[in-house]
Amino acid sequence: MEEGRRRVDAVTAREDTRRRDVVTPGQGGRRRDAVTAAGWSALGVAAAIGGWALAAAAFAIPEIILPSPAAVVTAFLRLPGYLLEQAAITLAETALGFALSVVCGLAIGLVIAAWRVAELMFAPLLVAFNAVPKVALAPLLVVWMGFGQQPKVVMALLVCFFPVVLSVASGLTSTPPELVELARSLDTPRGQTFVRIRLPAALPQIFVGLKVAMPLASVGAVIGEFSAGDAGLGFVIVQAGGSADTALAFAAIALLGVMSMALFYALVLAERLLLPWVRETSAAR
Repeated sequence: MEEGRRRVDAVTAREDTRRRDVVTPGQGGRRRDAVTAAGWSALGVAAAIGGWALAAAAFAIPEIILPSPAAVVTAFLRLPGYLLEQAAITLAETALGFALSVVCGLAIGLVIAAWRVAELMFAPLLVAFNAVPKVALAPLLVVWMGFGQQPKVVMALLVCFFPVVLSVASGLTSTPPELVELARSLDTPRGQTFVRIRLPAALPQIFVGLKVAMPLASVGAVIGEFSAGDAGLGFVIVQAGGSADTALAFAAIALLGVMSMALFYALVLAERLLLPWVRETSAAR
């Protein structure tokens, strides 16, 4: 048994060495790549805003239907403190709902991956529940939990936890078969096999699910604010739409987009820091 553990440790050590030894660009090259990527992203945003402004001006669209970018900026500058305060509320609901979805998704995905009977019993129920429009559940969450933060957090959890479950279960069941066979042949304990082989191999797939779930968390929080909100960006959008202040509604939508983009790229940065070998061993684009 002890000899088997040493051999598995040697194999995983060689795998870790191979990952570290992948040829990576120098610090200057990485910095240039980051600047280039940021430049292209900024160019894309500028092109979208320019097209928006040209369309609003060329077709003489009324401000109440499609405000110009300048009108949206003016609306934001009219109430910057209020909008940022509401954005902070939505951000807290989104982050908490996403964190709960990660905990629940990891637990359920682990059970499904480890126990075939659990997959057969509960996978159809998860698929059916994911197919239910979450907007239909929003009034029920208000009845069960009342007005406040809880129904928004739960809505964010319900919207985004399925991709986490799916990615965890898929990642843990797609371990390279040669490593699994090696662990079995050496009678390696299941706990050590999971920590040293299955989990590292599943992490790239898990992060794919997390990156899919992150924007969905903000969608769930806003859905909750539409139905049971007295604060947050969703509440601002509903109130501004009801008072025909379309520019203010667009300002809240723009803030929501910026917030979601920042959360997504924070997760991308975390993936690059925790899994540096994934980007270097994937096909160059």
